[in-house]
Amino acid sequence: MAIKNGLRVGALLVAASSLFAACSSTASTSSTSSAAGGGASASSSQAAGTAAGGSAAAVKPKDGKALKIGVTFPILDQFLQKVADGISARAKEAGVEVNIQASQEKTDVQLGQVETFIANKVDAIIVVPVDTDAAAPMTAKAEAAGIPLVYVNRRPVGLPATVPYVGSDSLVSGTLEMEQLAKLAGGKGNVVILQGDPANEAAVLRTKGCTDVVAKNPGMKVIKTQAGNWQRDKGQSIMETWLQSGDQIDIVCANNDEMALGAINALKAAGKLDKVIVGGVDATGDALAAMKAGDLKVTVFQDAKGQGAGGVDAAVKLYNKDTVPAYVDVPYVLVTPENMGQFVSK
Repeated sequence: MAIKNGLRVGALLVAASSLFAACSSTASTSSTSSAAGGGASASSSQAAGTAAGGSAAAVKPKDGKALKIGVTFPILDQFLQKVADGISARAKEAGVEVNIQASQEKTDVQLGQVETFIANKVDAIIVVPVDTDAAAPMTAKAEAAGIPLVYVNRRPVGLPATVPYVGSDSLVSGTLEMEQLAKLAGGKGNVVILQGDPANEAAVLRTKGCTDVVAKNPGMKVIKTQAGNWQRDKGQSIMETWLQSGDQIDIVCANNDEMALGAINALKAAGKLDKVIVGGVDATGDALAAMKAGDLKVTVFQDAKGQGAGGVDAAVKLYNKDTVPAYVDVPYVLVTPENMGQFVSK
C-alpha cells in the first residue's frame, strides 16, 4: 500500500510561533529518561546504518524551498537522541529546517505542540508518539490542515494508508533477542520480562516476541513480567523486588537496553549476575560497553539514525507529492560479543 501524489498529512509539536526562527536546522531539546522503537523482519540483512527506505542520498524539495519541518518526541533519551541526530543530519543534507521538541512523555503536551506546528504552517510534521494508542487526534488535525505527517520509531494503532510509518517490526526484535537468549541458556530456565510502556506498540510486540520463543522451548517458562516503562532505574527497582522474592531467575528478556542495564545493576549488587543471562534491545553505547565488560549477553541493533533519516526523506517526498510506502522498514540486527565491534560507532 502506498501514499499517492497530492496527499499531504501531518502532526508534530512546537512551543510557539517564534520557535522556527530561533531553532532552525538542527535544533533540539534534550530530556532524560528512556524509550524504544520498532524493527523489521527476522531476516534483518540490511546493512546497519543505511538510511531508511534504501535511499543513499537525501531527498530534496523539488521546488527548492527551504522547508520547515516540525518534529516531536516523547523524550530525548540516549536512544531517541540518536533518532533526533539522524533527523538533523538528514535535514542538513536536504537543505530543510527542523524544529525538534520533546513533550516530557505527556500526550496532551504533544498534541498541543502539533497544534502549534499546524498554526505556524510548517511544511511537514514528524512524530514519535508518546502513546501509540492515543495518536489519532494528532493524525486527524494534521490531515485536516493538509500538512504531510510521518510517524517514526513507534507505530500508532490504526494509521490511515495516507500516513507513513518509518521504523521497524518490533516483533522481530523481541524474537531475535529471545532466540539468542534461549540458545545461550540451552533452551532451559526461568525467564523474566522487563516490558516497556504497555501503551506502546513496541513494548507489546517485543514482549510477544519473547513469549513466543519461550513457548517453543518446553524447558523454559516466563515467571514474571512487569512494565519498567523503558527506564533504567525502574528496571533496577523491579529486579531488586524480584530478587527479594527468592524465585530462581535464569534469563532476563528486557524490551530495551536501559531496563536491561538496570537489571544488571541489581544483579551485580546481589552478587547474582554470573548466574543470570541478560538481554536487551537498541545496542546503545552504554549497552555495548556492558557487553564488552561481559555483563550484557545479547542486544539488538535498532538503526536510530536510519529511522530519523528515513522520516525526513518520507516527509520531503510527501511534500513533493511523490509516492511513499505506508511502511518504510528499517531492519533490526542481532548483536552479540562476536559482532558488537561493527556497531560501536552507529
